[in-house]
Amino acid sequence: MKRLAPFCIAALLMGSAAFAAEPAKQATAPPASTVTATAPATAPTASVPTATAKSTAAPAAAAPAKIKTNKAITLSMFALIILATLGVVVWAAKKTQTAADYYTAGGGITGIQNGWAITGDVVSAASFLGMSGLISLYGIDGFLYSTGPILGFVTILLLMAEPLRNAGKYTMGDILCFRASPKPVRAAAAISTVAVSTFYLLAQMVGAGKLMQLLLDIPYKVSVIGVGTLLIIYVVFGGMKATTWVQIIKAALLLSAAVVLSILVAVKAGMNPLRLFADVVNSGAVQDHVRIAVLKHPLPEAGLDYGKRFLQPGLFLKNPLDQISLGLAWVLGAAGLPHIMMRFFTVPNAKEARKSIRISVFLMGAFFIMTTFLGFGAAIHITPQKVAAMDKGGNMATLMLAQYLGGGEGSIGGDMFLAFVCAVAFATILAVVSGLVLAASAAIAHDIYVNIIKNGKANQKEQVRTARLTSLVVGAAAIVMGIAAEKENIVALVALAFAVAASGNFPVIILSLFWRKFNTAGIVSGIVVGTIAAIGLVLVSPNMTYPKKIAADAKKVIDTLEKKQAAGEILAEKDLNALNKARTDYTKNKDGKSIMGLDNPLFPLKNPGIVSVPLGFLAAIIGCLAFRDRRAEEMFDEIYVRQNTGIGIAEAIEH
Repeated sequence: MKRLAPFCIAALLMGSAAFAAEPAKQATAPPASTVTATAPATAPTASVPTATAKSTAAPAAAAPAKIKTNKAITLSMFALIILATLGVVVWAAKKTQTAADYYTAGGGITGIQNGWAITGDVVSAASFLGMSGLISLYGIDGFLYSTGPILGFVTILLLMAEPLRNAGKYTMGDILCFRASPKPVRAAAAISTVAVSTFYLLAQMVGAGKLMQLLLDIPYKVSVIGVGTLLIIYVVFGGMKATTWVQIIKAALLLSAAVVLSILVAVKAGMNPLRLFADVVNSGAVQDHVRIAVLKHPLPEAGLDYGKRFLQPGLFLKNPLDQISLGLAWVLGAAGLPHIMMRFFTVPNAKEARKSIRISVFLMGAFFIMTTFLGFGAAIHITPQKVAAMDKGGNMATLMLAQYLGGGEGSIGGDMFLAFVCAVAFATILAVVSGLVLAASAAIAHDIYVNIIKNGKANQKEQVRTARLTSLVVGAAAIVMGIAAEKENIVALVALAFAVAASGNFPVIILSLFWRKFNTAGIVSGIVVGTIAAIGLVLVSPNMTYPKKIAADAKKVIDTLEKKQAAGEILAEKDLNALNKARTDYTKNKDGKSIMGLDNPLFPLKNPGIVSVPLGFLAAIIGCLAFRDRRAEEMFDEIYVRQNTGIGIAEAIEH
């Protein structure tokens, strides 16, 4: 019965999705504005300021409201990937008997396999859809987002890969409590892990729901329930082994899709990168988008080349401090993400841990370079106006580009290519959410239940049963929260995930591994202060929606164009459309406030890392010095030897 369960649930899921799709055909196609929340839905890279999105120029209004897919082909692709991954789950379930099997695949994953799996974990739908979309709307600023993960993983390679593998077992709590009081440290670590995983998981769930709703006319709730059901199957039955192989499969598919798309874009540019950039600069659509939608110049400014401006930094991250803060969040946040940290415990030794990072850095580097081709290709061939009209965050840019390069809407090639890329995006979301659920459930089951409630006295059968039950609960909670957050602006949630990881997790991990005097008080104070600082700053940052700011931007457009009319000039059609839209935006937003009741951001940066990361370090250091712990200092030599030699670590389990 256990073996049949995944297939039974999958059959029910696919049947309900197909049934739900029929009435959706009669419904009015969702307007572009309904996708505003999805802009960042899949991640930080797609965080498009609402004011900017709402000022999109007239050409966007004529664009289709959604991508037209061939449902038969698309659903077939989806079914193929689902069945293949479910086969992996059935195989993995047979090999998952102990807690080590469930949490870390028994430490039996090779460095090469783990490198591909880390790539699958990191290169999420945010990267595949969000980064290329951001480049298509904001030019070179989107590329700055692409470079962050590489720098983050170089940090992990140089500082943390070997010590983490040697010092830990299953979770972040295992690393931190080695020479500290276990219960308070595990509790703080578990809360931080669940917080980071929840913020990131919620963003992925909403992104998945919106993506499926837009592509297949499936109601949002059915989409979220479907994705949630699949991730529960993967994690509950297959554990880390199934999650690892799903991530490997997904990474291979994702890189294949990116390679093919990039080659086709390069062919269009005569295999000449300089010509690609020249095409971007000379594009009238790009010039209009930069002038009207991004810089909000109702009339062209003399001497300003709007095409060249697209290739210069500052269209999205206008404040240089924001770029520094983003870098901190990317580099240190990647090193503090719990679901990435768990991957180091799946390999047998430190050598394989280092190898896995080398492999993942190479693969991710290649991929993030290709997102530049995808983003600029979409800007040239699709136009920023059509990309923004389809989805204001640009998340549909890659899908639109795939359909265009395959032969266009309605062609067999276009439909096939679009279906394949959609299926890859779907697999991407499934792989990432599986890793997140596993990290959150491990923190609750292993740190809270087994080591705090049961004082470590739980047999293997009980540990596995608890882990699976916890995964089921976490997955069900993800479905409920995903449905509840349908209309929320989730840019803030993704910013929170990286900010908390960088501000609360990274300082205490690095200090615990390398500072002799570090102790329990430092760990708890660092996690608590760093987490609260990151959350608080994001809630009062520009990531939130400020209706009065939108209204003020709209008023500038209205005043400029009405003055032009008053002077007797006849407005062009795109200016008339911009004027009408600005009037609508002004009326709709002039009396609104942010979720925190603010008219304007209190904190000027989109990324709080430049403030919250130092606060996390400072709190950890002060807490440690205020409450000295002689035992923690004496045990430093043991953890130092262990993290550098691997003495005492668990051996890989043969299957």
